Amino acid sequence: MVAGAADMIRRRGLNATSVRELAKHAQAPLGSTYHYFPGGKAQLAAEAVRFADALAARKLAQGLPAGPVAGLRSFVDMWRKVLADNDFQAGCPVLAVAIEGPGDDDEPQRAAAAAFENWTGLLTRSLRDHGASEADAERTATLIVAAVEGTVAMCRVERSTLALDRTVDKLEFLIRAVTAEV
Repeated sequence: MVAGAADMIRRRGLNATSVRELAKHAQAPLGSTYHYFPGGKAQLAAEAVRFADALAARKLAQGLPAGPVAGLRSFVDMWRKVLADNDFQAGCPVLAVAIEGPGDDDEPQRAAAAAFENWTGLLTRSLRDHGASEADAERTATLIVAAVEGTVAMCRVERSTLALDRTVDKLEFLIRAVTAEV
């Protein structure tokens, strides 16, 4: 159910997705949705965001041992695959939740903020470990997450990964400028 919710949210957004549709998409009885998620749509959406956070963080972390440029490439390759595999109809469920204002329960937005903080933290540590000052590491990590997330949205509407390719080139340049990476 959680993976299905993440998939629907990344395609349609949170506000355009009902619990009934989420249950149908996940091929689960509606009653079991409320049994496992007594907090309803907000709880299920927050879990979907946490699920997406964990997947993206794992992908980012796979590349970071080789340095922040490799981490960035792994993060971007994941988004490039999501876009291509879904004919540009799916983006990031974390961003989808983040841009929609909080409803009656802001748990999904808190989960989205935590996801962005997690990704930024992973990048900050890697940048710092590779020679960036604390301030440069934090600013650069924030820029990377914001740029990649925004560029994924651009790619969806442009139905092309060109904006992602251009953005990554400049982000790699910036990473090299603030670290000891060659």
